[in-house]
Amino acid sequence: MTRPAPRTPEQRKQDTLHRLEHDVDAWVATAGEDGGMPYLVPLSFLWDGATLLIATATASPTGRNLLATGRVRVGIGLVRDVVLVEGTVHATPADDIPAEVGDAFAAKAGFDPREESNAYHYFRITPERVQAWRESNELKGRDLMVGGEWTVP
Repeated sequence: MTRPAPRTPEQRKQDTLHRLEHDVDAWVATAGEDGGMPYLVPLSFLWDGATLLIATATASPTGRNLLATGRVRVGIGLVRDVVLVEGTVHATPADDIPAEVGDAFAAKAGFDPREESNAYHYFRITPERVQAWRESNELKGRDLMVGGEWTVP
């Protein structure tokens, strides 16, 4: 199998932004305050150009972990075309989300947490680190954002 040539940093950032704008689902990894067993769950997300928005039941392991630690790691894409986002979260109860934000999330995700019988929270993820690579030849330079700042213009 012949590997494609590594992408330029600019192309990698463009591809990453395209994935953030067009993909719907991601793997969301959290852990409790005690540093216990990580918890991994698939969730839908909405990208607004600067942050990701996810929603989950407040009482779920993911909801409890996010409320307790404010930290998250998100994996988007395929094994050979992955985007990893590490970030902090800001929680908003579903009843307090602005209508236009809730409507945009529902349109993209295909479900509306505001209509669920269980309590839900929305979690706005502010990326601190973004990595992207396809093959091992792209591992070098995979950090596209560090400390909340894009490394590529």
